[in-house]
Amino acid sequence: MSIKNIIINLLRKIIPLSLRKKWSEYIYKKQMNKLKWRVIRYLKNNFMDVYDDERIKAINYLRHNKFSVFPYNFTKKYKKKNINVYYDDNCGLNYVLHDNKRLYFKRGWKEDTIKEYYNGLLIEQDIDSPHRYLYENFQVNEDDVVIDIGVGEGNFALSIVDKCKKLYLIESDNEWMESLNMTFSSYITESKVEIINKMVSDNDTIESITLDNYFIKAGNIEEINFIKVDIEGYEFKFLKGAKSLLENQKKIKVAICTYHQQDAGEKIKDIITAYGFNSIYSKGFMIYFTDASAQPCWLARGLLRCTKM
Repeated sequence: MSIKNIIINLLRKIIPLSLRKKWSEYIYKKQMNKLKWRVIRYLKNNFMDVYDDERIKAINYLRHNKFSVFPYNFTKKYKKKNINVYYDDNCGLNYVLHDNKRLYFKRGWKEDTIKEYYNGLLIEQDIDSPHRYLYENFQVNEDDVVIDIGVGEGNFALSIVDKCKKLYLIESDNEWMESLNMTFSSYITESKVEIINKMVSDNDTIESITLDNYFIKAGNIEEINFIKVDIEGYEFKFLKGAKSLLENQKKIKVAICTYHQQDAGEKIKDIITAYGFNSIYSKGFMIYFTDASAQPCWLARGLLRCTKM
């Protein structure tokens, strides 16, 4: 054992757990405050020439509040301490109740990790969030056929599954497969839900699919009514690989994230418009950064809600 580990173990024995937690919280708050001002300086130095009142309002919020990806008051409604985490003895996984249904999480995730993560999900799908997929008349309707691309833990899919005629869940992260199969087990048995463990891209490989080939050429489906896309910067590859599907559908909605790359919003909007859609941004901005150094960092539109009727 190294000297460093010996010292750490000794401190753990000497210092009470309650004091260690308070110290950790203090260090975390200090780091987040440092990050906040780094973000503010970066935005001020690089983007102030394109700011309007809406953007300035978001930055002013950040100046007077703790750091948040969503610089708005609605985030204060949510507290992780109010979240209950349960354990399923049958499968050994933890879960929360989401819309009164069990939403399972990755094996090995601790209770506090789940509370933090799920609290973030609640924030991002708040009615005032720039990341919210559904809004007013932009909804999943009864008996819709839906494709959820970038499912993750499946919170959005679980919220709409009872409305759907058929729900396709596409997720490339293998570690989510066990929990997704538990969350949607009864729907899979009924053949209402199909889980596809692939990446959505602009070409077909062992690890990836294009929607054009999977759904059109393979003859898997005739009509798709709603697509949700949140795939960490691969949105352009999705658009290229789903060109025929999106152009040929006569009545369809697409909620597609636009914050993963700088200026992605306008480029995605141009492409989806060429495919025959009308689109509108979700309200507000997200503060997006790629790593702890906050470089690059910008105020980004969260997503586009696109409709073809």
